[in-house]
Amino acid sequence: MVTLRRPPQATRKGPALEPYQVVLRPLITEKATHVSERHNAYTFEVSTLATKTEIKNAIETLFNVKVADVRIQNRRGKLRRHRLKSGRMRNWKKAIVALHEEYRIDFY
Repeated sequence: MVTLRRPPQATRKGPALEPYQVVLRPLITEKATHVSERHNAYTFEVSTLATKTEIKNAIETLFNVKVADVRIQNRRGKLRRHRLKSGRMRNWKKAIVALHEEYRIDFY
C-alpha cells in the first residue's frame, strides 16, 4: 500500500508585512466602479510580496469588513520610450476583493 505524503508548507518569502504595507492604494477606474456597484467587489493595488490570505486579513483590519473572496493579478509593466531610450514601467499586483452582501466600502 502506498501512503501519500503532504508537501511541506510553503515558507514565506520576504519580510512579514503590516496591513498598511499590503494594501498600497485603491484603484478607482470606470471598470472598478462598475464592479463595485454590481458585484460588491473592490480593486486595490497591493504589494508584490503579498499573498491572498495577507490581502484578506489586511482589508478586514483596515476597513472593518468581511471578505468573501480575493482574486489577484500580476500585471506586467508597460513599455515606455523617451526620445531614443526605451524602458519598462514597474510590475505590480492587483487584487479584486469581493465582500459579503451586508458590507460596503466608501472611498469618497
